[in-house]
Formats: sequence, structure tokens, C-alpha cells
Amino acid sequence: MTAREVDEALLRGWPLPAVDGDGDKESRGSVLVVAGSREVPGAAVLAAEAALRAGAGKLVVATPESAWALVAAALPEARVVPLAETSSGGPQPGSFRALASCAADTAAVLVGPGMADTLATAMFVQDLLALFAGSTFVLDALAMDCVRNGLRFRQPVLLTPHAGEMAHLTGGDKQEIHERPMEVAARQAAAWNAVVALKGATTCIASPDARAWRHSAETPGLATSGSGDVLAGLVAGLAARGAPPEQAAVWGVALHARAGAALGARIGAVGYLARDLAAEVPALMQALS
Repeated sequence: MTAREVDEALLRGWPLPAVDGDGDKESRGSVLVVAGSREVPGAAVLAAEAALRAGAGKLVVATPESAWALVAAALPEARVVPLAETSSGGPQPGSFRALASCAADTAAVLVGPGMADTLATAMFVQDLLALFAGSTFVLDALAMDCVRNGLRFRQPVLLTPHAGEMAHLTGGDKQEIHERPMEVAARQAAAWNAVVALKGATTCIASPDARAWRHSAETPGLATSGSGDVLAGLVAGLAARGAPPEQAAVWGVALHARAGAALGARIGAVGYLARDLAAEVPALMQALS
């Protein structure tokens, strides 16, 4: 498979959906971020803020009851919905119904950052896919476990595994995935009928229609806690604006890397925080417009 290199020329030739100067927040799309847990409430904050920084117009966050107050206080821009949780901190069966009022006008749904209880989360994803049948989904972390039962998606979906997660999801060998990432990403994109962004120093993005992209960057500072939550939020925010999953993945990966490079140039190659990344994104998008 021939993969296109993600560079400035590609991004300029594939512009993001235009922002209507006379439009309101509804015109830039609503994003639902389902994330966080009692031990990792910050993942919801990182992902949600990144979605807004990517240009989403409206934000709803769903997080377990035990994390609700912390997340709500940290995100004054969001409506924050508490979810009943299992003893292990995952969403209780039936808790998806608390989000039914959002289903009609949600353009993109992100599920997974910082969530707990693998089985409960995977079941919750299945319920959300049915409830938000008209939305684009971004699945990260534990939310990706729903594919382990052979699921093929019927709506636009993007998965964001790193090599270890891909090995877990497929039963494959992690070393083989490191050695042939594009081949693995393309195979699983076809198997799951979804866009796959296989993360690494070189991120390989494959769509189910056999298109592929490759993004390489030397940004060691991005290997830090919470960085993946920010990337997932960026992609979801771009999808909410109307970018198809493959474009949201390509642009999200590129913006994430460029934000790391910008911080690395100012602060140092390592030592910046995941929470610093999202604020870099609006200017980077403007520079590429």
C-alpha cells in the first residue's frame, strides 16, 4: 500500500471545513466527550478542552458521578453530565440513557480517555453507537475493546491505538506491529470498517477504502502523560466541525505534533505538559489556512 506523507503541502491542499463568519456555535458542530474516572478525572478535561481548541462549537462532557464535580469545575464552557458508575468506576448498564437528549444534534462522539472498567466501557460503547447512529465516533483507550468481539462498524468511526493496544485488540505480536505498522493499520481498517490511526513516532493512518497516510515527527516531549487524551480530543473536535474521520485523523495528528514542536522550541524538547498542547492549536490552524 502506498501511503501519502503528511506535510504542509498535503494539509494546505486538504483544508478543514470553513468557518462561517456569520455563523453561530451550532454551525461548528457539537461534540460529546465521554471520558474520565475517579482516578483519572483529568483525562476528560484534557480531551474536552482539546475538542474546543480544534474549533468545535458546543461541548457536552459525560463522566462518572465520582469525577463529575472536579470535571465540571475545570470546564466552565461545558455541560457536564454525571454517569452512574460500577464498583470498578465504569459506566453502569443503562447509564447511556442520561445522554439521550444530546443524540439529535451531536456531530461527533469521543469515548474512552481515562475511563475505567473495560467490560462496562465496551458495553457502553455499543449502546452509544446505537443511540448516536448519526454521529461520527472517535474511540480511544478502553473504548476500543468493543472490536474484540468481531464488530464491524456501520457509521463513521476512528480508532486511535498505539502498538501495545493494537496487539491487545487483535491478538497480534507487538513487535510485528512495530515492524509493519502501515500493513497492520490497513488490515484492521478493512476488518473493522473504520479509520485507524496507529500511533507512534511514525503514525500510520488507514481508511477502509484503502487510502493511507503517514506522519513522522521527532517530538519526544509528546511521550508524556495525557498527550493521547489531547490528540483524541483534537480529532473529535475536527470531526464535529464536519471533517470526515480520515481528514480529522490526518489533521489531528499533524496539529498535535506541531504543537509539541512549538512547545519544544520554546520550552525544551521534554518537560512541557499535555495541558499545554491544546492552546497552541488555534494559531497552528490559522497558519495553515
